Amino acid sequence: MHDPSPDQAEPEPVTLPALAPDAAMLAVLHEDLERAAAYKKAARAAATHRAYNSDWIIYTDWCRTRGLVAMPAHPEQIAAFVANQAASGLKPSTIERRVAAIGHHHRTSNYPAPAAHPEAGGLREALAGIRNEKRAKKTRKEPADATALRDMLAQIKGDGLRARRDRAALAIGMAAALRRSELVALTLENVGILDHGIELYLGTTKTDQAGEGTTIAIPEGTRLRPKALLLEWISAVRVLEAEVVRTPAQEATVPLFRRLTRSDQLTGEPMSDKAVARLVKRYAGAAGYDAAKFSGHSLRAGFLTEAASQGATIFKMQEVSRHKTVQVLSDYVRSADRFRDHAGQRFL
Repeated sequence: MHDPSPDQAEPEPVTLPALAPDAAMLAVLHEDLERAAAYKKAARAAATHRAYNSDWIIYTDWCRTRGLVAMPAHPEQIAAFVANQAASGLKPSTIERRVAAIGHHHRTSNYPAPAAHPEAGGLREALAGIRNEKRAKKTRKEPADATALRDMLAQIKGDGLRARRDRAALAIGMAAALRRSELVALTLENVGILDHGIELYLGTTKTDQAGEGTTIAIPEGTRLRPKALLLEWISAVRVLEAEVVRTPAQEATVPLFRRLTRSDQLTGEPMSDKAVARLVKRYAGAAGYDAAKFSGHSLRAGFLTEAASQGATIFKMQEVSRHKTVQVLSDYVRSADRFRDHAGQRFL
C-alpha cells in the first residue's frame, strides 16, 4: 500500500444523520417491529430449548449410570441429582436451569414436574442450601492495608532490577487504588513526577468506558514512599537503556512495569495482571500472612480500608478509587467504624 497523492486524496466520509424513532415512524414500522420482537423471542426460545435438551441429556445419563428411571422422577431423586451437580462445581443458576429442564420434559410427557410435587420440600431445601453455600464461598480477599504493605515491602531485599520493580508496583498499586489491569496498562507517558508527589493519567478503565480519562494524585509519602520507590525503578531502567534511542511516540508506549525473564533480564513487554496477583501473594506469604487470602485486588482494597480507618471521607476516597457510586465505599467506611463511637461505648 502507498499513501495517496494529493490528486488521489481519499474522499471525505459521508456522515449520515442519526435517526431517532418518532411516533409517525413507529406507526409505519409497527408490523415490522412486531416481527422483529417475535424473532428476538424465537431466538431466546431456541437458546432455551437447546439448553434444556443439553440439560436433559446430562440428567438421563446420570440416571442411566445409577440404574434409575429418568421419568417420572420423585423430588428426592432430583435432589440427589442437584447435589451431584453442585459437587462438580456448577453454578446455582445452571443447576436451577437443569431442574427447570427436567420439569419441562415431565410436563410435555404429561407428568407433573418434580419441583411441583407435594413432597418437593427436600428438593427446594437442597437448592436453597446450594445457593447459600455459594454465597458463603464468595469471601472478600484480605486488603493489603498500610501495615500489611509495609510488611510485604520489607520482604523485598536488595536493589536488583526485580526488587525495585516489585517494590514500586506494590506501592503504586496500593497508593492509587488501582485494579491489577490498570496497573499493568500504565506507560511512561501516564506518569507525571511533581515536587510533591506523582500524577497518574488513566485512560479507559472499568468505570470509565467512555475513555474520557482521569488523573490520580499520589502524595510523596513518608511511610510507604510510593514516589521514591517508583523513581528507583525508573532510574534503574534508564541506566540499563542509556543507549536506547526512542522517538517521543515510542517512549510514550513503553510499559511502566515491564516483564522480567527468569534471569532478571528486562523485556519490552508489560507485566501480566496474573503476575501482579502472584506478586501480592508471594510477598504476603513471605511476610507471614495467609497468601491464599490475598489477591491482586488486595492492593486496591488495602487503600480503601486504610483510608476509611484513617477517617477519609467517602468523596475523597472516590477521587482515588473512581467508583461511580458510593455504595461499595460506604461498606468500607462502615467496616472501619464498627468500633469507633460505638453505641455501647459508654456502658459496656
